[in-house]
Amino acid sequence: MKNVLSHLPLIGSHSEKDRDVLTLLKSIPIFSGLTRTELASVERILHRREYQHEEVIFRQNEPGMGMYIIASGKVHIVSDPRSIIFAELGDGEFFGELALLDDAPRSATAVAKAPTSILGFFQPDLFGLIERNPRLGVKIVLRLAGVIGARLRTKDIQLQAALEQLGERGSSV
Repeated sequence: MKNVLSHLPLIGSHSEKDRDVLTLLKSIPIFSGLTRTELASVERILHRREYQHEEVIFRQNEPGMGMYIIASGKVHIVSDPRSIIFAELGDGEFFGELALLDDAPRSATAVAKAPTSILGFFQPDLFGLIERNPRLGVKIVLRLAGVIGARLRTKDIQLQAALEQLGERGSSV
């Protein structure tokens, strides 16, 4: 798996741009509440990648490798083949986090809709972090579970509302 990730540069120096990465990480619920030292440990294993307008970040049904944080730019999460837009994401938002926990295929396609700078946090890097620093790894995994649970609850509410709306339409026909 390392050869797949090798084309992505690691972050890790402490330039002004990288200090911005620490600020960005603090704003992500999965990393909120981590100490500066813990955030620096995460920063060292992030991978930066630039995408052009309409460039595919990952495709539906491909194996998931990890999550992505949008440092700058815009991303659409779409279903194939009809290209229904599930989400429009921008600076400071993240997606694909479920792939940190399982190897299931991607459920949608992610496409850059403008020049976009992305930080990748991949499953092998998370597992390595867990081996080196179990306490930090558990903090991240617990926050990750919380984020996934919150998103699932939101989708359940949206689904229930849609089903109720369909039921009302069906009874008025």
